[in-house]
Amino acid sequence: MSSQPLPAIEPPDTPQATAGLPAPAFSPLYQQIKGLILQSLQAGEWKPGEAIPSEMELAARFRVSQGTVRKAIDELASENLVTRRQGKGTFVATHAERHVQYRFLKLMPDSGDASVEGPAERHIIDCKRVRASADVARALGLRTGDPMVQARRILSFSGVPTILEDIWLPGQAFKGLTAAQMAGYPGPTYAMLELDFGVRMVRADEKIRAVLPDVDQARLLQVSPETPLLSVERIAYTYNDVPMELRRGLYRTDTHHYHNELN
Repeated sequence: MSSQPLPAIEPPDTPQATAGLPAPAFSPLYQQIKGLILQSLQAGEWKPGEAIPSEMELAARFRVSQGTVRKAIDELASENLVTRRQGKGTFVATHAERHVQYRFLKLMPDSGDASVEGPAERHIIDCKRVRASADVARALGLRTGDPMVQARRILSFSGVPTILEDIWLPGQAFKGLTAAQMAGYPGPTYAMLELDFGVRMVRADEKIRAVLPDVDQARLLQVSPETPLLSVERIAYTYNDVPMELRRGLYRTDTHHYHNELN
């Protein structure tokens, strides 16, 4: 864990530009503190699952009031970047936590209880190094031809192949990722990416449409080519809205449904 403090803001509760940062004239002070905490998260100063310093320590570090720090942490908690634990402190959120594991998996059994059917059985069809096509590069903010890791897998529930996914990851950030690594990790894939590569997916955008599978897709999901499937294209982002994954999935919905909670 790094022991070097980030630039302080002084005097208390008065914005001051710091070297290498844009002038914060149009940003509330708590937003500036939130940005500084995000910088530490992105730099890996506090790893997923680790405690961050207390509000009092952060207030002293940034030379602002404890209330300003609390407001910044409140926003980070509402965005699922940190979690508060009563009597223990504030921790960097991780996909290894059970309540986070299903945050990006919206396909639920018709019974309504994902815990009953248990975790998905993963079959990795392929995991290889490729060059980014134009559409993949555009989605991930890369250049056509940049190195990528491309994986294809099937997720099955109770022995029934239910989700077919194609996944693209930037080659530099995930250098060395193998099919055995993806298949062998006992927890969620996003937790493995955190642990082994230090990349945490913090949010995602999805596009959903109904489609018919091609012959190969139908074969892998054990359905007829006339079976309607749910197509879900997801771009997952790490800190500061950096895109780190493109995932295209085909979902069977004969025994499952796509579930989302809207506030």
